[in-house]
Amino acid sequence: MPGLTAAAALLIDYVLTACVSVAAITSLVPELLPYTVVLAIAAVVFITLANLRGIRDAGTIFAVPTYLFVGTMFLLIGVGLVRLVSGGITYMPPESVKPAGTEALGLFLILSAFAQGCSAMTGVEAISNGVPAFKAPESPNARTTTVWMGVLLGSMFLGMSYLVARVGVLPAEDETVLSQLGRAVFGAGPLWWLLQIATALILVLAANTSFADLPRLASILGRDRFLPRFFQLRGGRLAFTAGITALALLSSVLLVIFQSSVDLMIPLFAVGVFASFTLSQAGMVVHWRKEHGPNWRRSAVINGFGAVATGTVTLVIAVTKFAHGAWLVVLLIPLLATLFWAIRRHYTRLETARQPELPLDPAGVHARVVVPVADLGMPARQALALARALAGGRNATAVHVTESAASRPSGSAPNARPAPVATSNWR
Repeated sequence: MPGLTAAAALLIDYVLTACVSVAAITSLVPELLPYTVVLAIAAVVFITLANLRGIRDAGTIFAVPTYLFVGTMFLLIGVGLVRLVSGGITYMPPESVKPAGTEALGLFLILSAFAQGCSAMTGVEAISNGVPAFKAPESPNARTTTVWMGVLLGSMFLGMSYLVARVGVLPAEDETVLSQLGRAVFGAGPLWWLLQIATALILVLAANTSFADLPRLASILGRDRFLPRFFQLRGGRLAFTAGITALALLSSVLLVIFQSSVDLMIPLFAVGVFASFTLSQAGMVVHWRKEHGPNWRRSAVINGFGAVATGTVTLVIAVTKFAHGAWLVVLLIPLLATLFWAIRRHYTRLETARQPELPLDPAGVHARVVVPVADLGMPARQALALARALAGGRNATAVHVTESAASRPSGSAPNARPAPVATSNWR
């Protein structure tokens, strides 16, 4: 049940990740806000088609946005630091700046801020869930990728946070903090537009992590009979077509229901992802205690600390965002886990209810071969000889069908109705 709970939380997380990522695209250009739902669904369709082309093609398509975004972010940080030293950054806040918070500083506020900050660090699970997709050796390559992603994510996050604090960027209703920082550092010129485009593309890529990992998770559940078996089948391009299609339909429906509002979907997203983090970390603690591998105590302590940290985030987000929609995820996770068990029980009943129609022992199988014949010519005799050989010298039956009175069996009355079927065992 803990594993199914984690799977349910991850499935919800992947669907909401796709929704939140594509819904945030239009926040970069306020003029497109009225068309958010249409553009978000169009982005979902594009990502779906790219993934239906196969994993390799999808990776090639989304590699360029990754390098473009990373390069643009480090350019922003570098130029911003240089301009800070020279004292040349001028910041003009937009008119829609949000009012400052009035809550007193306390432990719960600190925990809430920690939880909100952790929401920005999600996505690291995509690598661990996609280890089988790496080139051999899979685990070392995935580990190297995780380290590099951590270094890139940490340096970009710290660099941008430092610039935001020094420049004094304030959150606004119709412009993101990153857009404001780029406008202050680059000015409203080509580099600022490049930052906007790179950010939009990387948001699409963030949605693509769901399209890469949810179908793989659904295939594992399908293989273990916790989901319908067709989820484990690959299409002609070796992609899990059923999982990709299901994710596209679910995310499109949610985008319409929530009108692509990021503020409404974020609480739902955060609870699921950190619940799965907590269960996976706790599961690793149990794993180390059972296996006692090399340095297992150190590994158990690390995973235990991670479980406590992510569990705290889960509780804080669930409490603070419960009335804002988090209750729905809290309700859906156990319902999904129960559904998995029901599907598994269905398959178990099918396996136990089926009885063999033929004996399983070859010695108990007695074949009867039926041969339709028109007459007893040479082809018919050859067919009957083959039938006797297949039937082990017995139970070979010749069947002759007639509709003509002239070919009625001998001994019948002249006005008798002809027998429609005449059979005889061939000895």
